[in-house]
Formats: sequence, C-alpha cells, structure tokens
Amino acid sequence: MSELKPNSGARDWLEAELADTLDEDYELEISEPALSLEIAKIYKESHPPSIERMQYFRDLLRLQSELIKLQSWVAYHKKKVVVVFEGRDSAGKGGVIKRITQRLNPRICRVVALPAPTEREKSQWYFQRYVPHLPAGGEIVLFDRSWYNRSGVERVMGFAGPDQVEEFFHDVPEFERMLVRSGITLVKYWFSITDEEQQMRFLMRIHDPMKQWKLSPMDLQSRVRWEQYTKAKEETFARTNIPEAPWFIVEGNDKKRARLNCIDHLLQQFPYEEVPHEEITLPERVFNPEYERQVLPRELYVPEKY
Repeated sequence: MSELKPNSGARDWLEAELADTLDEDYELEISEPALSLEIAKIYKESHPPSIERMQYFRDLLRLQSELIKLQSWVAYHKKKVVVVFEGRDSAGKGGVIKRITQRLNPRICRVVALPAPTEREKSQWYFQRYVPHLPAGGEIVLFDRSWYNRSGVERVMGFAGPDQVEEFFHDVPEFERMLVRSGITLVKYWFSITDEEQQMRFLMRIHDPMKQWKLSPMDLQSRVRWEQYTKAKEETFARTNIPEAPWFIVEGNDKKRARLNCIDHLLQQFPYEEVPHEEITLPERVFNPEYERQVLPRELYVPEKY
C-alpha cells in the first residue's frame, strides 16, 4: 500500500495550525512588556542579547512536547508530583509556570496560588490549608508560592512572629519528608534575580498598564526590605534543603533562558518514558436524512467585529 500523503488543503491547514501555535507564544512575548520607548531602551541596554527568538521558540516547543510525555507518564502510572516555585517578586515564577502548563491538560496539571489566609485559616495548623491542594495519583500540582510564605513574606513583613517562624523551620522538613514517604515527588525551585533586575522589572510594571495589577503594596515593600528578604532566603536554604527535597536555584535575570533551563531540569527529575496509547481513529459521521438543522435567531450570535 502506498504511503498516504496529505492533500494540499490538509497541508495548508496543518501549516496554519503550526503558525497559530507560534503566534500564541509570540503573543506572550510581545506582551512582555508593552512599554514606553524610553523604558524599553533602558531595559535593552541593561541586558545582554538573549536567545534568538526563533531558537527560543524551537527549544520551548521541544521541551513542551516532552512535558506532554511526562504528563502521560504521570497519568498512566498514577504518579503524584508537586513542584514549588519560590523567589522574589517579579523573579519570573509566573512566566515559567505559564509555559509549563500552556499545552498540558488542566485536569492533570494544575496551578495553586493561594491568597492571604483568612481569619479561620490563621487559627489552623499552618500546613492545613495547603494539604487539600496536594495531588492524587496521576496529578501534577504547581505551587506558585507555597508554605514557604512563612519563612519569607510573613516573616519579613511581621505577619508571623519569631516563635511561629522557628516552629515552621522545625516542622517543614518532617512535613516534606511525610509528603515524599506518601509517594509524592517534591521539586523545589527558587528563582534568583539581582537587585538591579528586580528594580527594572518593577519600573516596567509601573509603566505598563497591562501589568500594573501585578504590583501590590507588599511587592513595593519588598524593595524596601531587600536585605531582610535576602537573610530570610539564606536561612530558609540552610534549614530546609533536605536530601528528600533539595532546593534548586534558577538564575532568572534572562527570562527566556530561565524558562528553558527550569523546564529542562524539571524533566530530568523523572524517569518518564513513552506509555501505551490507544490508537485514535476518527469515527464516521452519522447522517440522518430526516434531520434538519434549525436556524437560530441572529441575536444569539456574538457580533463579528473582527
């Protein structure tokens, strides 16, 4: 039997789909940031050339295809995965999380970004509000900030007292060992940026209307308390870098490289492989000669403005 080749219509459609895939990535890129020319010029001058855009896209798509394989492996073998993303404000955590989840099934891979605790939650065991979000078999959970809020922002901003912080440092290694003993693979990333880089990114957010929502009074205070956050980070590493769940530091000044390096490293933490898949075939459309499609009222349709 001769090899089936797509006709020109199918080929055009596939090329359009690939172009749309690249457009989606490009859309994310050009939105970072929509700045005044002056701010953009300063940012460009303060950064060495990054990865060429098309090379970045090629590497990103290749890594995302591997993430899909990892997702299938996790689901097939009922693995439980937790990935913790920590770091200073504007360090790039959200950007890499967005690229990890971009092509994955949200029923398998989900993001947890908890708001400030309620009064009721403040009276609970500290780790209690995180436990309901832990994965079942076949799930990946990405924590955009985690229980390490206690040794970071809560400590620096005075929301947790010295006794509470000390209790956290005493409890967290055993809490994480319990997670690992329960079958969870726990991976912890810290995104590291320089003082100057954070200042530049904050300025970019201030001058970009599409990103001002990312700045909170707490974020602005993190600039004032840079050194306190540094000391808190150093003690966190010293007291919570355990063999069962070590910390991995991602150099984040170059956003593109940080994303690629982090995803590549994450993939290396698992012995994933291709898993069996049922062959997918498109069933034949059933035609009923007596069926007539109803014409719906025009007012039900969204206006075609574009």
